[in-house]
Amino acid sequence: MFAPGLYFPRPIEITVVESGVAKPLLFSLDVFDKTDKFPELPIDQSLGYSGLRLRAELETKGIYTEFAVFQGASYFRAIGTGDIYGLSARGIAIDTAEPSGEEFPDFRAFWVEKPVAGSDTFVVHALLDGPSLTGAYRFEVTHGAPLKMRVSATLFPRRELENIGIAPLTSMFQFDETNRDRFSDFRPAVHDSDGLLVVNGAGETLWRPLANPKTLQISAFVDDNPKGFGLMQRARKFSDFADLEALYHRRPGAWIEPGEGWGRGAVTLIEIPTDREIYYNIVVHWRPEIPLAAGSEHSVSYTLTFGADSDYGTGARVLNTRMGKAFGEGIVATIDFEKTADMPDDLSLIEKLIQSSAGEVSSGVLQRNPETGGPRLAFKFHPKDASLIEFRAQLRLNGEALSETWLYRWTA
Repeated sequence: MFAPGLYFPRPIEITVVESGVAKPLLFSLDVFDKTDKFPELPIDQSLGYSGLRLRAELETKGIYTEFAVFQGASYFRAIGTGDIYGLSARGIAIDTAEPSGEEFPDFRAFWVEKPVAGSDTFVVHALLDGPSLTGAYRFEVTHGAPLKMRVSATLFPRRELENIGIAPLTSMFQFDETNRDRFSDFRPAVHDSDGLLVVNGAGETLWRPLANPKTLQISAFVDDNPKGFGLMQRARKFSDFADLEALYHRRPGAWIEPGEGWGRGAVTLIEIPTDREIYYNIVVHWRPEIPLAAGSEHSVSYTLTFGADSDYGTGARVLNTRMGKAFGEGIVATIDFEKTADMPDDLSLIEKLIQSSAGEVSSGVLQRNPETGGPRLAFKFHPKDASLIEFRAQLRLNGEALSETWLYRWTA
């Protein structure tokens, strides 16, 4: 259990379910370690736990390691065995990035089923409640590498909800090789996630490197029945961050796979400016095309996977993106792709597809990266009068996709 106070003043109800019988878990300070200087506090109805964590013998027998946490509004987070905490998920997102402000419903009560002896799966039920919506949630959490959560929810809107986010994820991105010049820091990069991965309804794999813009920006990837999306951390080496404390290279990605057809809508990415790494500034969720009507009942399910693996799509993955001033005028962008079995040794056989919404863009060059063994696509562009440019790039072989589709929004 987590104690109340500071950022988590609202008490929640916790009930343990065993053999079909539900027993409330009453608040007690005796479950916490306290020093001899701990003050005497009155225990009354206003006190309660602020959240809960799940633990299991993941790597060493007799040592119970935490692998999932439910605490704060509708936030929850989890890790695959061997990872450390990074990005978080939420039960729902309402009016995110609206000028009027965002609404944060709370998980007000939890029912935790006592797991069967020897099982690696925990079942947690939760009641979500807020001014605009209430909902019943079921989490089936299976620890391991990776960790999987099967989430099902029934939502009951109290008003029409147009800007609603299903299966929201929230993370942090401050800088990497695309905007390194804006920050004085001993580390080459600082982020919990470095890209948005989408496999759309047509089966195309999209990779969108994250950005830390100077003004709020929202990107909508319109789709029909997406196959999956998530925020990934593809930088997996210590040298990618050189941080002995934060250990960003061990932060997991999170992948969402719908349990049923979600229909038409948009994978929506929200990037908020930040100058410090302590703030979540990245949000992604599914926004349905049709608003949820007041008084209606809406059921949704999905599988949420936390882990280091990000190989959910098809084609050669983008390993890294770099940007900086070119010699003379303009900007150079480089995209490193991984080496795959179907990648030809003769790179001249590969077609380079580079498109932009504005400015002047070169035809690009393709060279082998001696460190990765895969190809690097480099091109130069000049924005001219454009303050925003949408880029699209892909490697093709014999007219077929050889790599993921790389997307990027450049802003002045």
